[in-house]
Amino acid sequence: MSTPVITKTKIAERLIESILTAKLRPGEKLGEQDIADLFQVSRTLVREALMHLQTRGFVEVRSRVGWYVAEPSFEEAQETYAARRVVEPGMLRDAGQPLQATLKRLRKHIAEERKAIACGDAEARSWLLADFHICLAECLGNRFLTSMMVDLSARTTLISDLYQSKTEARVFNDDHAAIVEALADGDNLRAEQLMIAHIDALASRLDESLIGRRGARNRLRSILAPEDSSSAK
Repeated sequence: MSTPVITKTKIAERLIESILTAKLRPGEKLGEQDIADLFQVSRTLVREALMHLQTRGFVEVRSRVGWYVAEPSFEEAQETYAARRVVEPGMLRDAGQPLQATLKRLRKHIAEERKAIACGDAEARSWLLADFHICLAECLGNRFLTSMMVDLSARTTLISDLYQSKTEARVFNDDHAAIVEALADGDNLRAEQLMIAHIDALASRLDESLIGRRGARNRLRSILAPEDSSSAK
């Protein structure tokens, strides 16, 4: 079997995935050489991937220090939720009534969220709750909105780490379930209203005073270590 080609896009996708699962935390140091060694690529390729992520607001470079996972400001956190409040309800408003296959996929996703919550699997829970919004955009068939939701969801994960206390995830899982059932009933207006309420509930938990209590740790090697080939899909 040939070895998969590692591109700057694949490196960037792996870093974003690690943000969505809350493995990479705001302020985490991203050593170019460490990443290059892990993926067995040149530092030039890693730098290109990091520069791409910098343009999307996920990483930042500090003069004479290096690359770090971005730490969005409180104002940027508020702006992110304001953007989501425009994008996501509008996405549902124009959705029409989803096909049964789409509803099946969304309900399966919600069931996986519940399982992760019940099992106390923090990594899977973080990923699935964020990924629901990406999955919804995918199911509605708009690839541009899907790309936008990847960025908004990853940014929201960073924001949650900095400015939000941990709460019962089941509440947000229930919100997701209610949105899907409204779509299943063909009640797009209710789905839109439920999404607005969901985003407002998330935004209401922003607390600028929490940022000083968070501490970034450099766990890059264990986070990004390539999966064993025997377990790869």
